[in-house]
Amino acid sequence: MPFLLPDDRLLAMLREDVPYGDATTLGLGIGGRRGQAVFRTRTIITACCTEDAERLMLLAGCTATRQFAASGAQVEAGGDLLVAEGDAAALHRAMKVAQTLIEVASGIATRARRILRAAREGRSGIMVACTRKHVPGAKDVMLKAIMAGGCVPHRLGLSDSVLVFAQHRAFLGRTPPHLWVAQLRAAQPERKITVEAESVDEAVWFAGAGVDSLQLDKLTPEQVADAVRAIAALPRKPLIAVAGGVNEANAAAYAAAGADLLVTSAAYAAPPADVSVTVTEFPT
Repeated sequence: MPFLLPDDRLLAMLREDVPYGDATTLGLGIGGRRGQAVFRTRTIITACCTEDAERLMLLAGCTATRQFAASGAQVEAGGDLLVAEGDAAALHRAMKVAQTLIEVASGIATRARRILRAAREGRSGIMVACTRKHVPGAKDVMLKAIMAGGCVPHRLGLSDSVLVFAQHRAFLGRTPPHLWVAQLRAAQPERKITVEAESVDEAVWFAGAGVDSLQLDKLTPEQVADAVRAIAALPRKPLIAVAGGVNEANAAAYAAAGADLLVTSAAYAAPPADVSVTVTEFPT
């Protein structure tokens, strides 16, 4: 399990969905009746946020829970994920939020693992990193999901790493790369310097300037192989990351082309997993 979402984050989710009580449960007068809710996947998934869903149910007032699959677990179709017991008011207060959280996170985790497996068909042991193109405000959930799928975060944000894009270079005029690479290294001595290249020629140019990592953007696998060969003779070879359109259909080809790391946003566009919730009342 990568990490737990804190209680204040989970309580904020509940407040957003049930700010003034559950009008339906209140109107039906069933809030005090006791029962259980069973969360079950209808398809094969890599589970994610089941422990957070369990905590949501407890924060909403459920009296007992049981988790069957932690984040990162492979669960077969029909497999139970979570059972929660309590009165109807507590069950309904958190049930939809918990279900949606599991569905969205597990969908991302499942696709992340699929992309990673595809990449390793092209090169054993290669890692897949997922970008910071997550939905604003949902970073924690989406990062947890890709980590549950076996991938790693590419960048946690602008503050933790150095990555020079063409949009940065637009302000550098004719300054040669070795000068601004040296400036960055002096200003950020503990961080590796990564530069994005949009062609084989740019890759060779920046590699010669002494960067630590090259991020090849939207090159074909054949162009990636050309870039890898072109910089192979350098005395200090940078790490080669490939980004731009990487998914499960082409990950193996990019890995086989010589990439050291694949960078993708594709997992974030995964459809939610299909998780059912069955509620039954306890006999009185």
